[in-house]
Amino acid sequence: METKVALLGFGTVGKGTYRALTENADEIERKTGKKVTVKKILEIDPKVRACGLAPEEIFCTDIEEILSDPEISIVAEIIGGMTIALDFILRALRAGKHVVTPNKAVVAANYDLLQKTARENGVQIKYEASVGGAIPVIETIRKSLVANKITKVQGIVNGTTNYILTKMEEDGMSYADALKQAQENGFAEKDPTADVEGIDSANKLSILMIECFGIYIKPTDLDRTGISGLTRDDLRLAAQHGCKMKLLASAERKEDGTVEAFVRPTEVPLSNPLAGVRNEFNAIYLYCNMADRILLTGRGAGKDPTGSAMAADIVSLA
Repeated sequence: METKVALLGFGTVGKGTYRALTENADEIERKTGKKVTVKKILEIDPKVRACGLAPEEIFCTDIEEILSDPEISIVAEIIGGMTIALDFILRALRAGKHVVTPNKAVVAANYDLLQKTARENGVQIKYEASVGGAIPVIETIRKSLVANKITKVQGIVNGTTNYILTKMEEDGMSYADALKQAQENGFAEKDPTADVEGIDSANKLSILMIECFGIYIKPTDLDRTGISGLTRDDLRLAAQHGCKMKLLASAERKEDGTVEAFVRPTEVPLSNPLAGVRNEFNAIYLYCNMADRILLTGRGAGKDPTGSAMAADIVSLA
């Protein structure tokens, strides 16, 4: 049985998703019995279309070619941003297409609308890649830990800030120099505000709270502090306390049902494995009433790690 897919966008994550689906096609079919084929790619940039990674004949510039194609059952939104991405996701759902996206900002800000639209049209929206890159945290919560009550989720969910803090601590860099190096290495955007001010982490924490507790709190309503105000003196003081400074995203469900949640720089004791998470890596602790503590760690961003998670959601839907 063949499932045909369309990709909306062919940037970094789009290329990683395409590569995962094509280079590992035989492995996917061996494990699942399903053949997954990318039929169309929406991309308006002619230079990208001529990159040579995918056949030029599968590219298109009009989303209606995808939405009106009855053979395409799954659409992967990999455009990024908010307005156009949300519009395309909603149009795909209303056209009866399942949707996969890594867009944590769109999911966190519009969760109820996206779920309502998917239900009304008999399709699903999946977003494993929106939290933790390659780390299968959502699938773990939904399947492997389905028989557990999760009482707390806490972790490092932004690779950019973790990279900056690692360089400040280990190489003695200033915040400004560490940020510049992160940008030069492709770990930080030209405008790093979403990362360094904790906005990205708040989006991811909002999604994790939905999955862990069934409680939706808008990311803009979360207690949030970023790392832009940190200095090397702050990191040295943490070291004197036997700790490392990390930007933690944390949510705990209390016995009375209330939830305490925050994103902020936090001193993490060296005895805590989170203290040893370096550079662009992410790590997420899940505190469970049956399985105790589960620690998931891996690359939190990048073409191939995020493409891996996108491809996994696509294959799951197939």
